[in-house]
Amino acid sequence: MFIPRSLKVKRDASDDDKSCVAKKLKPQGEKLSSEEDREILNVALVEEETSAASAGQITELGSLPDSDGHFASVCLGGTEQCAEDSCVEEEPVKSFAKTQRWAEPGEPVCVVCGRYGEYICDKTDADVCSLECKAKHLLQVTDNEEKGKLDSLQKPNCELESPLLDAFYTYQEHSFILNLQDDQIENLKLQLGISVQGQKVPRPIIDFEHCGFPDILNCNLKKSGYEVPTPIQMQMIPIGLLGRDIVCSADTGSGKTAAFLLPVIIRALEKNRTPSALILAPTRELAIQIERQAKELMCGLPNMRTVLLVGGLPLPPQLYRLKQNVKVIIATPGRLLEIMKQSSVELSGIKIVVIDEADTMLKLGFQQQVLDILENIPPDHQTLLVSATIPASIERLASQLLHDPLRITIGEKNLPCPNVRQIILWVEEPSKKKKLFEILNDEKLFKPPVLVFVDCKLGADLLSDAVHKITGLRSISMHSDKSQMERTSILQGLFQGEYEVVVSTGVLGRGLDLINVTLVVNFDMPSSMDEYVHQVGRAGRLGHNGTAITFINNNTKKLFWDIVKRVKPTGSILPPQLLNSPYLHDQKRKEQQRVNQGQNTLVTGDNLMDIIKKHDKSHSQK
Repeated sequence: MFIPRSLKVKRDASDDDKSCVAKKLKPQGEKLSSEEDREILNVALVEEETSAASAGQITELGSLPDSDGHFASVCLGGTEQCAEDSCVEEEPVKSFAKTQRWAEPGEPVCVVCGRYGEYICDKTDADVCSLECKAKHLLQVTDNEEKGKLDSLQKPNCELESPLLDAFYTYQEHSFILNLQDDQIENLKLQLGISVQGQKVPRPIIDFEHCGFPDILNCNLKKSGYEVPTPIQMQMIPIGLLGRDIVCSADTGSGKTAAFLLPVIIRALEKNRTPSALILAPTRELAIQIERQAKELMCGLPNMRTVLLVGGLPLPPQLYRLKQNVKVIIATPGRLLEIMKQSSVELSGIKIVVIDEADTMLKLGFQQQVLDILENIPPDHQTLLVSATIPASIERLASQLLHDPLRITIGEKNLPCPNVRQIILWVEEPSKKKKLFEILNDEKLFKPPVLVFVDCKLGADLLSDAVHKITGLRSISMHSDKSQMERTSILQGLFQGEYEVVVSTGVLGRGLDLINVTLVVNFDMPSSMDEYVHQVGRAGRLGHNGTAITFINNNTKKLFWDIVKRVKPTGSILPPQLLNSPYLHDQKRKEQQRVNQGQNTLVTGDNLMDIIKKHDKSHSQK
């Protein structure tokens, strides 16, 4: 039988202890409705008991319907153990899918019907909601296996399952990569914009096959659309597989998530009773997206379970999931610390830690929380810091946490995504709404869905209402005051084309793969250029081309020189009000003075005598 999340019975071939739970009766109202339903459940239960008996590990309860259609738990252990556990009262396992509730956002989903996946099938590790769906799922698995045997002759590279990592995985450079000349490798890096700082840097891979992954994982990569590795994946994957610490900076939408997930999956495949990998994300939406991609890549790999620990969702289901021998924890820092204080999570077996969108972690004040979490993890773990921008604060954090890291930069460091055409418009505050409506009515520019960024929650609500009233477009606001269910519903609507305009604060500006968004409007200029890089990048995910329009005026005068330095190299035309602004020239002059002062402090052969003379003169005056 499958295992309820609220009652996990650990199995161990070396453990001779047998356990049972007290007799449980199904409520009178849930009788078997038909002979067909009774047959389905009998097949599932008999199949389960047979497999358990053949394995010699009868560790769970066996439930059989009586003549009235009620379910009674049969004690499969010794009489002493039964007496010992007779006090345990648990909710009976649900028999039919219709008696199970629908899943909340972020909760496990039944692979058959989509309801709450309260249980885990002990044969396939799939999430199911009832005995009925387990029986259907096992039938589907049997049919797929038979079909796979027939198709294996035609598709040997994808359909055949390869033996998994019984021994410790060791990455070795493929013979094709080893046969390339050094100048060929350097030319490849130059063309792809790959820059790596550090010692003993492995060569980038050209194909996923060069990594020696199990065939199931290679097949999952193809099913997920990963045909050829992106530049960040080419360099980051081999470094991660070697166990090196990494600081990574790459364009938004460049494939960083898969680049760190693949080393995570390989480390998690190693036999371990406790979680092997921890991924920290600054927002709930990003954590949910990472878990979804992880499940796609882990599909079919045995005992590969994930748990999502984020705020805004009920805590008990997350605690139950933690007890199901999960291998990868995906969490936001606040919720993970909350669970750690309850001593409900074991981090002593963590071998690899990923901190995604590390700069956002610091900006949102999560640095101390991250440090508190890392104090409970073995010091010999591997650490990966990943973000689109690497400011000085991240460099300081990396020097504090990482050991001999390799620094990977794809493209120009801290510059906007080159796939996005950037348009800077000088628009005074009273004219912003009018200019936005003009853009939304322009047939050439308007390509729904459009993502509009503002700097406050109330502004998002008001602007969304105004867009709908004036233009008639389907518009919705998005910000942190909305519940997790509302935010998930809005994201699904955005993906499915239900909304033509989404007005959001910065919650949608980080990490999310909004592939169908090709137009971003920064109604309010972000407070920093790092935030600008992330928001602009929402329009250029995974290599797609997009357009970003930003409104500026004297309210953003502190960023004038930064805007020019970041945007002008991309070839974008800047407004004359910006180029002729006295604030711009003043900022440029001050920066030049700081550069000159830094140069004057350097002691060289040319200025050595001048420095000695100045020192002697000041000393004689004293």
